[in-house]
Amino acid sequence: MQHDQLVEMIRKATTEVFETMLATTLACGNPYVDDSAPGPQDGVVSLIGLAGPWVGSGMLACKAETARRISGLLLMQDFSAVDEDVLDAVGEVTNMIFGNVKTLIEELIGPMGLSIPTVIFGRNFSTRSLGRGQWTVVPFHLEGGEFDVHLCLTLAPQPQSAAPRPQSIAVL
Repeated sequence: MQHDQLVEMIRKATTEVFETMLATTLACGNPYVDDSAPGPQDGVVSLIGLAGPWVGSGMLACKAETARRISGLLLMQDFSAVDEDVLDAVGEVTNMIFGNVKTLIEELIGPMGLSIPTVIFGRNFSTRSLGRGQWTVVPFHLEGGEFDVHLCLTLAPQPQSAAPRPQSIAVL
């Protein structure tokens, strides 16, 4: 899967979710490729797994203020702090974005699975993916904050076929 294809899928899926579900428009920043998962973070990170012919992880990362803004748009209320509702809303937005990305990817390579998002909030934490590959990162700007959508996909390892088993063994 090419970087430009992934960027376009992320842009399309993310802007569609924000326009239809959060009633707001986004400005897209300049996408880039990162060879590793993001370094130390402060704020909210929502991770989701993808599996099929290609496997990997998706991530939405933002500051606490942006997470509160995104949640406020989705739930139509203001949040003064990051609480369970904010974390749930960020997880749901992540699920919607990557659900749409998954649908676009499936048009090219076939069925894919999507995990349940895991949402993390804190200061000075790191994320790490055990998969190998590059992260496609697309920054977005909305009124009241910025966030990044990350996607790392690699071709799924193919199972090694076992040596054929003998049908019978002759004992002499």
